[in-house]
Amino acid sequence: MSHTIPSTTPGTATAGTPKKAALASFLGSAVEYYDFFIFGSAAALIFPHVFFPSADANAAIMSFATFGFAYVARPVGAIILGHFGDRIGRQRVLMFTLVLMGAATFIIGCLPDFKTIGWWAPALLVFARLCQGLSAAGEQAGASSMTLEHAPDNRRSFFTSWTLTGTQGGQILAALVFIPVVALPDEIKYGIGWRIPFWLSAVVVLVAFFIRRTLHEPPAFEEAKKNHQIAKLPVADLLRLHWADVLRVVCCAFISAVSTVFGTLAIKYAQDVAHVNSTITLWLVVAANIVALGTQPVFGKLADRIGRKPVFIYGAVASAIMTPVFLLTLESGNVPLMFLVSVVYFALGYAAANAVWPSFYGEMFSTKVRFSGLAIGTQLGFLMAGFAPTIVTAIGGTKAGGWVQISIFTGVICVIAAVSAMTARESFKTPTAELGLK
Repeated sequence: MSHTIPSTTPGTATAGTPKKAALASFLGSAVEYYDFFIFGSAAALIFPHVFFPSADANAAIMSFATFGFAYVARPVGAIILGHFGDRIGRQRVLMFTLVLMGAATFIIGCLPDFKTIGWWAPALLVFARLCQGLSAAGEQAGASSMTLEHAPDNRRSFFTSWTLTGTQGGQILAALVFIPVVALPDEIKYGIGWRIPFWLSAVVVLVAFFIRRTLHEPPAFEEAKKNHQIAKLPVADLLRLHWADVLRVVCCAFISAVSTVFGTLAIKYAQDVAHVNSTITLWLVVAANIVALGTQPVFGKLADRIGRKPVFIYGAVASAIMTPVFLLTLESGNVPLMFLVSVVYFALGYAAANAVWPSFYGEMFSTKVRFSGLAIGTQLGFLMAGFAPTIVTAIGGTKAGGWVQISIFTGVICVIAAVSAMTARESFKTPTAELGLK
């Protein structure tokens, strides 16, 4: 199931620009989140053996903690990058995030292991991961802001959905690259094998760099700049005028933890508890994300017809219901059923909320603080996603019967997201120029 991004509707300022913005966002997000997700796969399957003492029973928890450290850096990055995104422009910040992510990922592939330099190995890994988090803090907020501001008023959700569809593309690529790695003999896998996916990021970063650099700033931002409506301190204006919306986005963004439960924690659960081959679990992630490439634009179009809130809330509720079903299916040993349920869970459930949130959150803010509002609100909420594997592992979620802990945790965050969404204004009929204005 595939969808071609159509050209802009008549009457827009620059024909084809919304499509170009959506394509640039898709490719940039795919590259950024390829880098981000290969770290998640490695944290589950590789790093406990490479960067920590092999005899340490807490190696898995510490490895998942390195995954979560990026989410600590993301709120800091959101404030910094949000400021410059609203002050000097979306495009320049997006170029910076792309280069930073690529450099940090390549360096991870070059780090010596624990046997070579001891605890300096995980320390350097954490530093590189913090750089990844700083980069990711600005990527989705910048790409979503740019695409939303380029899109026609009546198709904002569809066009912005391609930003998150790009993240699914990155996750697919990351899983595909790791499938042959986990099949290698241990000596090669834990030696040079795991490093190759990290080194490959240099190639894809160069491709995205040349595509993204041709995109211009959105008309809405250029108009604000021309009329001297750029905020001197965007964060101050944001917290003064939109503090309730920031809090609302933080709570709604808890839904992102479903993605890390599905793409990182479930891999560990399947391996340790259900004894499912790691190659199969990676293929589950690939299959579900491939289908989501088709379903997310559909959910985006649906949100342009019926509103952001009902589609987002459906995605949250469906995720809560499907989490225990998916985990119990992993224990069934029925591989075809695993694939079916993983697709229903991720591509027909969670994908609804995932596709809609760029427009849903972005439309809560005015042009002069949109980048900051999106970045700060989402990155604070994403802390839940970053530490979900660590929290759930610490309370026994990767042990026998752990599907209960994982399901309760996921259900609670989904309810918080859904209730928060209910309190938001519906904005799908509001013209772009009037968004975020009280």
